[in-house]
Amino acid sequence: MLFNSIDFAIFLPIVFVLYWFVVNKNLKHQNILIALASYVFYGWWDWRFLALILFSTLVDYGIGVSLGKEHNLNRRKILLWISILVNLGFLGFFKYYNFFIDNFKSAFTFFGSAINANSLNIILPVGISFYTFQTLSYTIDVYKKRLEPTKDFISFAAFVSFFPQLVAGPIERATNLLPQMLSKRQFEYNDAVDGLRQILWGLFKKIVIADNCATYANLIFNNSADYSGSTLVLGAVFFTFQIYGDFSGYSDIAIGTSRLFGFKLMQNFAFPYFSRDIAEFWRRWHISLSTWFRDYLYIPLGGSRGGTWMKVRNTFIIFIVSGFWHGANWTFVIWGALNAIYFLPLLLTKRNRQNMEVVAGDSYFPSKKEIGQMSLTFSLTVIAWIFFRADNIEHALNYLREIFSSSLFSIPLYQGVNFLKVLFPLLLIFITIEWLGRKREFAIEKVKIKFRPFRYLFYYSLLILIYWFASENVDQQFIYFQF
Repeated sequence: MLFNSIDFAIFLPIVFVLYWFVVNKNLKHQNILIALASYVFYGWWDWRFLALILFSTLVDYGIGVSLGKEHNLNRRKILLWISILVNLGFLGFFKYYNFFIDNFKSAFTFFGSAINANSLNIILPVGISFYTFQTLSYTIDVYKKRLEPTKDFISFAAFVSFFPQLVAGPIERATNLLPQMLSKRQFEYNDAVDGLRQILWGLFKKIVIADNCATYANLIFNNSADYSGSTLVLGAVFFTFQIYGDFSGYSDIAIGTSRLFGFKLMQNFAFPYFSRDIAEFWRRWHISLSTWFRDYLYIPLGGSRGGTWMKVRNTFIIFIVSGFWHGANWTFVIWGALNAIYFLPLLLTKRNRQNMEVVAGDSYFPSKKEIGQMSLTFSLTVIAWIFFRADNIEHALNYLREIFSSSLFSIPLYQGVNFLKVLFPLLLIFITIEWLGRKREFAIEKVKIKFRPFRYLFYYSLLILIYWFASENVDQQFIYFQF
């Protein structure tokens, strides 16, 4: 079920009414409703994969209970590894089986041998990368004794399958979300209003910004051989805003929806395109995944505590694994490695934590230095996104080769794109609103329009734009559903 669909527009109010007006006096009944609603939400896409998420829930619940009773270190390690192997085993099979088989066959062919190994027609379960990491965080935290295991299966099942963030995050930690499942929730009017406001902004990002950028980005990337370098630059910029609007828009809708039910999820995006260096970018982009890899992979590997070699090694590992997490394609691995290359100079010169505060925190406008830093960081990010979007490495290299040719200085010309009349003004409005709201959790959290009619005019304008463009791009899937 898509957030930007009629189905969800009907589903959400029904669950909301049942949650606050029918089962509101009983915590267990509320959690049962959340779990059932989450399974309906997930099964709407493909009911066959409900068994997969249920099995993962049963395994990690059982292992958590066993870890709570077991004090022998070796047996605790065995339990932890069972959870890791089961969860990553499912993830590896559904997401990477064909990738490894195809590359295995290619390697043997390269060395003059041929092997018979058939690929499988595997459907990737939506959200498997997200809920797998969420359940793993629970088992690891219980193993490390950061969290007491729960014996409440219903609450645990609701935590694993919580529908607002089930298929594309944020990847919630058990230490944050599970205690909320176990605690009585009270309806808070102000939280609900903030939630609706965040949902509104998320829908605007997705339907008005991302889907419009997608039209142009797809046209240019899918026909990149026909265009000049200057046009390809625009295509890459379109995709840069598409993926941000699409993914951060999903996160805003997920977080806002959670607020309607009395839950507080972690912030997943913090205006990353206003970053002044790549280190700051990665503190602001897909925060739930970045911090997950930091806490459960980078720090256990030694982090940046060792010598230069260890710092370099761990940096490349975390970025390449992050890239591979996104999909079974070498383009994602290159994307991750490229970001590691961007990040290393900052780490080795100990400047990776120099921009911790919001840019231009005491001013409406950035300084010339900050403009230069943001422009450089944005440009490097755009180049990396080309590998992320390209069909394969050859496509990406050809795309970049044309950009850095003499045609870069030509006037971008292409048919079928109403850029100046529609998308350019929309992007300017979007960037302006994001800049003005960069100190908040989301851009329109606190709209500084004191005259109430104008403030409501602003909200209704967003609604009209969402309705207008939704009718043109019906039920466009979110990019991160494929991950």
